[in-house]
Amino acid sequence: MSARIYRPARTAMSSGMGKTRKWVLEFPAETPKEIDPLMGWTSSADTRSQVRLEFDSKEAALTYARAHGIDAVVAEPPPRRPNIRPGGYGDNFAPHRRTVWTH
Repeated sequence: MSARIYRPARTAMSSGMGKTRKWVLEFPAETPKEIDPLMGWTSSADTRSQVRLEFDSKEAALTYARAHGIDAVVAEPPPRRPNIRPGGYGDNFAPHRRTVWTH
């Protein structure tokens, strides 16, 4: 079984880069989750799928995987293009603006 090393993407609700700087090592689930008939909770006997290790760099994650005999696949994040406007957000309220700013 191979683990996956990746950098998490930003959330859909945010344009910020919080919680996206670290690299994560995760194991895939070996068995599907089951629904408990009495309580209705989802459960699994696979404890490796609950392990999530964070590292400061990709090299640190690969070194850890090699040292512990873990086959790891690295998923490189796509490059993020900058979202920079010429005037920025403050230009919406500038007194020299020629058009009316509305939503």
